[in-house]
Amino acid sequence: MNVVLIGLMGSGKSAVGRLLAERLDRPFIDTDALVEAEAGCPIPALFAAEGEEGFRRREAEVIARVAAGDGQVIATGGGAVLRPENRDALRRNGLVIWLDAPPEVLYRRVRAQGVGRRPLLAGPDPLGRLRALAESRAPAYAAAAHVRIATEARSLADIVAEIADILHERRQP
Repeated sequence: MNVVLIGLMGSGKSAVGRLLAERLDRPFIDTDALVEAEAGCPIPALFAAEGEEGFRRREAEVIARVAAGDGQVIATGGGAVLRPENRDALRRNGLVIWLDAPPEVLYRRVRAQGVGRRPLLAGPDPLGRLRALAESRAPAYAAAAHVRIATEARSLADIVAEIADILHERRQP
């Protein structure tokens, strides 16, 4: 079974995923990084060249392939759950965990990483855009997730420990 991390940008999917994979001694796969590697360019350039639809098509191809594997920790892009086929593929062979935090917290994290790396936040009001994304995507995250974890004001180590505990409990008869 895979462990799949979903959530908005800045929720900690990649950072938590790397640490969780190390703790569980599993391979870590970041679907955004795979899309970039296969496209031969960063996501902002891909958005500029092919638009969001082109990116989502490539993302769906990567997710279908990765989700068919086993024993991995997978961090998805923030919008991966928008397509029902992605949600189904991820749930089929994975425990899907929604890392969630308020948009204001996510914005602080994303701003520290550089908003320019986030094409969906381009424009005059990136926080407002993030709030709108949180509201519009919440039903898709809820539909995809087996578990929801609040990440606000929590360390990466605490989040990883909680996920490890959940996995341990689910293995018990």
